[in-house]
Amino acid sequence: MMSGPLTGVRILDVTQVISGPLTTMLLADQGAEVIKVENPKGGDFTRRTANRRHGFSAAFVNNNRNKRSIALDLSDERGREVLLELAKTADVFTQNFRPGVVQRIGIGEDDIRAVNPSIIYASISGFGETGPYSGKRVYDPIIQALSGLTTIQAGSDEERPRLIRTILPDKLTAVTAAQAICAALFARERHGTGQHLRLSMFDSVVAFLWPSDMGSQTFVGDELPQQAAASFIDLIYETKDGYMSVAAPGDAEWRGLCEAVQRPEWIEDERFKTPAMRDRNINERLQLTQQALLARTTEQWLAKFDEHSVPCAPVLTRNQMIEHPQAIENKTIEIFDHPYAGPLRQARPAARFSETPAGIYRGAPRLGEDTDEVLREIGFDNLAITALKEAGVALGLEAEPA
Repeated sequence: MMSGPLTGVRILDVTQVISGPLTTMLLADQGAEVIKVENPKGGDFTRRTANRRHGFSAAFVNNNRNKRSIALDLSDERGREVLLELAKTADVFTQNFRPGVVQRIGIGEDDIRAVNPSIIYASISGFGETGPYSGKRVYDPIIQALSGLTTIQAGSDEERPRLIRTILPDKLTAVTAAQAICAALFARERHGTGQHLRLSMFDSVVAFLWPSDMGSQTFVGDELPQQAAASFIDLIYETKDGYMSVAAPGDAEWRGLCEAVQRPEWIEDERFKTPAMRDRNINERLQLTQQALLARTTEQWLAKFDEHSVPCAPVLTRNQMIEHPQAIENKTIEIFDHPYAGPLRQARPAARFSETPAGIYRGAPRLGEDTDEVLREIGFDNLAITALKEAGVALGLEAEPA
């Protein structure tokens, strides 16, 4: 049973793919009731992606747990009318259509607010609602390219740009949107007024980059024309039998590293005596560290660095991570039985609440699994529900996974 901090909040979710569905799943994990509205002809795009079992894709189950699914054709006036009835009961309405689409199909902010004046209307877009790119189709790598993230990942403006090999913009936008929706709900509790929350993937990534990667653009009039990384060397070191990461930015940590690798002369080396000098001579410092670490195994170095209070960790594969003692002790990963897809392994909600725990209480739904139930809740009788399904406007419980 739901008992999280957002219990009692109802969210109407017409988003699909990743950024929107992950937003609402984060809120569902924290107790919000999320009604996912999908097109009867196939539903969310991620339902059809690869890595599937019993009709469910990994991408769908990992972004849509703890939700109910109702299948409505919103291009049909009757489907739109059902959605507006649902909107009367909701606290939040989320959508990630391209700008202008919701207005054309009659579910824009004005349409929804006409039936529910205090609702939080959340719009997630790729580039924003105005500007030359506002109408463009967008996926994660497009945002990585435009935001400057790929050149930051390359290490220098002169190097070939590189993608981060995870869909960071999508997932970061989801986290940003979930926090903003909670803030809007809190403001409504204090002031009684709903509002329109707008955010773009582009703005989310630029805001994310600024605290650590945009210092050269910070001082107006003194921008640096060419950007380069602090070092051409990653903070991943090869050892005798694998790889590890070691970080020693502070004086005490640097001293500990020098002692652990038995190079006490580095402590008094003029190139490395202060944090500023260590930054200035970072390539030499990291190259020397790499040479030293080839002498022992990762496990041996982990023990040595722990002895000297130097931050360190092994480099793990995904299969190794899920079996690591820290992940096990934290109960970071949970295994639960999905009624159709079978046993699933998923990351549990990261935030732990002492009094209102978040959790995984329901697997991702079949397409239209909850249509009948939800329609009955808002006053539709069996005859009306059957008529909608026979007209192809709604898809009900009898739909089985493909």
